Amino acid sequence: MAAGSRKARHDLSTFKDSLTGSCLCGSITVTINDTELFTKPRGHLCHCANCRKVSGSVVSANLIMDEEKVDIKDRDGTLKSYEDKATNSGNPVYRYFCSVDGNPVMSKVDMLPGKAIIKMGMMPVIPTPEMESFAAHKHSWFNKPDNVLSYKILRTGELMDD
Repeated sequence: MAAGSRKARHDLSTFKDSLTGSCLCGSITVTINDTELFTKPRGHLCHCANCRKVSGSVVSANLIMDEEKVDIKDRDGTLKSYEDKATNSGNPVYRYFCSVDGNPVMSKVDMLPGKAIIKMGMMPVIPTPEMESFAAHKHSWFNKPDNVLSYKILRTGELMDD
């Protein structure tokens, strides 16, 4: 097998109480303290143009968590925020990232007080998604995982027909 071609496999029982990841340079670590992370589908995929830009990919893998279950350590003071006002609703999204390596860390929105939207690309494992938002904007060749609800725009809005 060629170097770098092995699939990363993790024993999910090692994450039964918490899950920790970091930005690329290691300055920022994020720990999610939740005993139910892998007991059922939890994550969400966002296809909005801004989340795709921030993720640098076709979709952003996120996890909406209660802020008190999220511990962010900013060892070198590199955590910065950007107030994204170019949103579908006109309401800002506060996007947090590492100012050294550009790694997205989390987002916050006023419509979800007390919640943090954790950017899951920094984690060693990502919970199975339960839904996707802005599905009306996804690329036609993107195949969503089985049993994922697809919301046309917001996760509280109209569902897409599959």
